[in-house]
Amino acid sequence: MRLPEHFLIGAATAAHQVEGNNIRSDLWAMEHMKHTSFLEPSLDAVDHYHRYEEDIKLLSDAGLNAYRFSIEWARIEPEEGVFDAAAVAHYRDVIACCKKYGVEPFVTLHHFSSPKWLMTKGGWEASTTPDDFARYVRYIMEELGSELHYVCTINEANMGIQVAAIAERYKRQMMAQMQAAQTTSKGGDSADGTVQVGINLEKMMENQKATALENMEVFGVEKVENFTSMRTREGDLLIMKAHELARKEIKALYPDIKVGLTLSLHDIQPQAGGEARAASEWDEEFLHYLPYIKEDDFLGVQNYTRSLIGPDGQLPNPEGAELTQMNYEFYPEALEHVLRRVAEDFHGDLYVTENGIATSDDTRRVAFIDAALKGVAACIRDGLPVKSYFHWSLLDNFEWQKGYSMTFGLIAVDRSTQTRHPKESLRFLGSWNR
Repeated sequence: MRLPEHFLIGAATAAHQVEGNNIRSDLWAMEHMKHTSFLEPSLDAVDHYHRYEEDIKLLSDAGLNAYRFSIEWARIEPEEGVFDAAAVAHYRDVIACCKKYGVEPFVTLHHFSSPKWLMTKGGWEASTTPDDFARYVRYIMEELGSELHYVCTINEANMGIQVAAIAERYKRQMMAQMQAAQTTSKGGDSADGTVQVGINLEKMMENQKATALENMEVFGVEKVENFTSMRTREGDLLIMKAHELARKEIKALYPDIKVGLTLSLHDIQPQAGGEARAASEWDEEFLHYLPYIKEDDFLGVQNYTRSLIGPDGQLPNPEGAELTQMNYEFYPEALEHVLRRVAEDFHGDLYVTENGIATSDDTRRVAFIDAALKGVAACIRDGLPVKSYFHWSLLDNFEWQKGYSMTFGLIAVDRSTQTRHPKESLRFLGSWNR
């Protein structure tokens, strides 16, 4: 089974998760707080900032032809309105390195982490943030746009809405368990496993009061509205405005660049009596964004598993189901299902910008990739405009609040020496491009 000749097959990373020492970002500050919800700080991460050529060469040598990576806003604009030419030069070098090894650079302009100064202004709930983001985008495109063909403005623009929903569900679980005099640990695990990002909900809830005081010391605000905070409806619309302004800036300078955003999408499957609830969840996760992305060239689809929905919402994983390190059900068929469903309403190109599995057993990663790509190939065979598959992730890395405990990578990293150890899954993914 082969993919089309110009299909992009590659792997993805995010700057904060792999580069290391992102000291001007909101997340770096949060990691180092006394009342942090992060299990550990990112520190040097996997030192991709200095070792990017080694990593891109490994990707290329395996047969992959594209690399999705993000540019770190906090490095580019460490102080409001002040741009760092050396940081821009670094990313220019990364792009050039991709081209040196025959790899298409697929750039994301915002992947969860933001400048610390943005949080002092109200973060992603502030009415000024879309204009701040547009200023940064304009600067990046003026400097680097001539070297790019693909730009994602914002990664998983719907993440804050998903976090808000599961936080509300978590609170309900805790209340029910308290009333039944049960422990809270089971509910925490259940909630954490329903969102496609490494968050630590139980610790977040426990630390709320102490964190508010420390936030005033570190950020000057009681509540830090970072990108993965529980998003309000108003904040959700602000993110869409930020995307629209960014797209306008990009197209004004380089109208031929393909522009889109990415969404975190579950394969939502209604169970008996759950049809209405499942329809509501799909609207929340995807459909209500359509008016804001209808002018985009593509949609980045990011999927890891399915969600079973009953009359009262999310159901537990099926009994006996294989679970990943993230407590997701092992269900690679979800990607094909999501692509087909998205294509019913979004009529631009579809790029799989993330899909993967956290596991210490690389044979299961190989099996996951094989099943997922067979689903992608079936979609293409049926005429769906699927143009890429980026595996998450190129490297084992910093999985946000869960630290380094989750291994998503096609390449293992010994962080004591930063030595790279390519896995069989890297070779297997590359074999799909031969």
